[in-house]
Amino acid sequence: MATKTTSNKKNALLIVESPTKVKAIKKFLGSGYEVAASNGHVRDLPRSQMGVDVEHDFEPKYITIRGKGDILAELRKQVKKADKVYLATDPDREGEAISWHLVSALKLNEAEAKVQRVTFNEITKNAVKEAMKHPREIDMNLVDAQQARRVLDRMVGYSISPLLWSKIKRGLSAGRVQSVALRIIADREEEIDSFIPKEYWTLDVNLSAAGEKKPLVAHYYGEGNEKKEISSKEELDSICASLKGAKYVISDVKKGERNKKAPLPFTTSTLQQEASKALNFSTQKTMRVAQQLYEGIDLGSQGTVGLITYLRTDSTRVSAEAVASANDYIQQNFGKEYLAGDASSKKSEAKIQDAHEAIRPTYIENTPVKVKDFLSRDQFRLYQLIWRRFMASRMAAAKYETTSVKIDAGKHRFTVSASKTVFDGFLNVYTDDEDQIEKNVLMKNLDTTTKLSFDSFDSAQHFTQPAPHYTEASLVHDLEALGIGRPSTYAPTISTILARHYITKENKSIFITELGQAVNKMMMDAFPQIVDVNFTSNMEALLDGIADGNVKWKTVIENFYPDLDKAVKEAEKDMEKVVVQDEVTDEICENCGRNLVIKYGPHGKFLACPGFPECKNTKPYFEKIGVECPKCGKDIVLKRTRKGRIFYGCINNPDCDYMSWARPTKEKCPKCGSIMVAKGNKLVCSDEQCGYICAKEFSDSNKD
Repeated sequence: MATKTTSNKKNALLIVESPTKVKAIKKFLGSGYEVAASNGHVRDLPRSQMGVDVEHDFEPKYITIRGKGDILAELRKQVKKADKVYLATDPDREGEAISWHLVSALKLNEAEAKVQRVTFNEITKNAVKEAMKHPREIDMNLVDAQQARRVLDRMVGYSISPLLWSKIKRGLSAGRVQSVALRIIADREEEIDSFIPKEYWTLDVNLSAAGEKKPLVAHYYGEGNEKKEISSKEELDSICASLKGAKYVISDVKKGERNKKAPLPFTTSTLQQEASKALNFSTQKTMRVAQQLYEGIDLGSQGTVGLITYLRTDSTRVSAEAVASANDYIQQNFGKEYLAGDASSKKSEAKIQDAHEAIRPTYIENTPVKVKDFLSRDQFRLYQLIWRRFMASRMAAAKYETTSVKIDAGKHRFTVSASKTVFDGFLNVYTDDEDQIEKNVLMKNLDTTTKLSFDSFDSAQHFTQPAPHYTEASLVHDLEALGIGRPSTYAPTISTILARHYITKENKSIFITELGQAVNKMMMDAFPQIVDVNFTSNMEALLDGIADGNVKWKTVIENFYPDLDKAVKEAEKDMEKVVVQDEVTDEICENCGRNLVIKYGPHGKFLACPGFPECKNTKPYFEKIGVECPKCGKDIVLKRTRKGRIFYGCINNPDCDYMSWARPTKEKCPKCGSIMVAKGNKLVCSDEQCGYICAKEFSDSNKD
């Protein structure tokens, strides 16, 4: 028996996805193993057709991916020499499916006994060797969940995309998840465009305390215990007048303690969000750099080491070994008082019971400073973020001393709140910007006997703000909160709708383009179910059910396809074509005398000569909206920023600098005479100081 085991080890082949992993894993396993890479997927649905046989039980038609022939031929040679084949593709549904495809592509079906699946969550010696002790069969539930996702996405994309080509523009695409993401962005933009700001004022009083040089600044609260908002200048003046000569008395001083809990270690979603905010990384860049850290970095004398655990996970669970290692490091480097309590430890470990862990460093001893010289700048910054976040997750809460003061002046009340850090806890290694600021530190001897005297008022006018434009970070947050997509889908979804020019980014903010609006409107009109958030979320739950073995994957497809097919056929018959190009204008080409036409490019409409390619003249297209510029009387036109965001400006630019994000109208404000702009179903005075609002009733020339 022992002789047989030795023989198998000498002829064992382990297949991974990425060539980057090969060298490190070969070193971990030793001379008894050969290690080879599949370079990702080896089979997929054909690109030239849907690749799903809807007439015969929705059977997928898999083919070898172009360019993978030589790789598979080499793998087949190595398989023939091996007595045992281990499939060690990534530890998720997609990795499970790749292993299943490898079995077929390498013709291993006849010899299943010699094929086994192994998974490891990190590229370290201990993790790899431990995984080899627990081989298993391929989990067909995970494979089927991935097959169902792939087939659903293919059905949506290959059924609806041709409609976009015929009705709007060739080269467009629709997708099951990307269409919902686009709808979410469109809804936010509509909410912002329709938002009507409301005026409010803040009032602070500057007070002097007996024996203190530093003034005490208190904020207006209301009347007694009733909080009150100051909504106008008239109301502010009335309050200030009633406070004239008032006596300011401290009626209550409360001291307390507030704890700020340590953050959980990173999941894919939270890593993407934090890397966007802290490092200004796109989701795509975060995943690319994290993949490099996971697959391994050459650390000189240590050799190639995977620095972080698997990067596609929605689990915050951490292994007992990692917890023990982190606890030892914290105790030695910070002190026992910085260790997280037992309760927080149990909660984080029991949160999710699955095969994955949170994203964490593989070895705590590989501190960012220690490995910095072996990493690129981006690798170092992301690794430092992950290392610090994990260490913080194992540390004690930060503690603040809080003080709340109530100051009465007649019937009016002012308040002062302050906090002071008394124990930094996890903030010692991981801080947000807000954590770095001591908030309104008060004088020490402040109680109800303290004498106060009035110095001055400080008041300021404000306007309520709409919801912020999406960033990649906030979009990922909402997609996850709504249950749309999986950790592996967030980055490619955002990258796709950016590449299709459905959305654009300015700084970090995301804006929908005119093309994106056209695509979203068509999807909303023709395929409301596809872009329904609840429907998409429920579909994710069904896919989870397949992975758990509770739902048959073809049952999900059978229930989904008929409604999709019916909607596509109705749209083909009933939907009007969206004219977005080749509209002839009165403007003459300076080069050849032809009438310029309106073309539709990646960033919207532009003027081009129809004589292309003989004449390549192009010009910006400015669509007049039938409203005169309030500054110079010339036409206001619809324009776009360099990245495609719509705004309204004067055609006489640069001589006239008028611009507005909201659509101007012909109507004038009856209160101040300024131009009115459209905000949803309201008309709003363009002068915020005026604040006049009325129902949207204006001439057809102002309508879209």
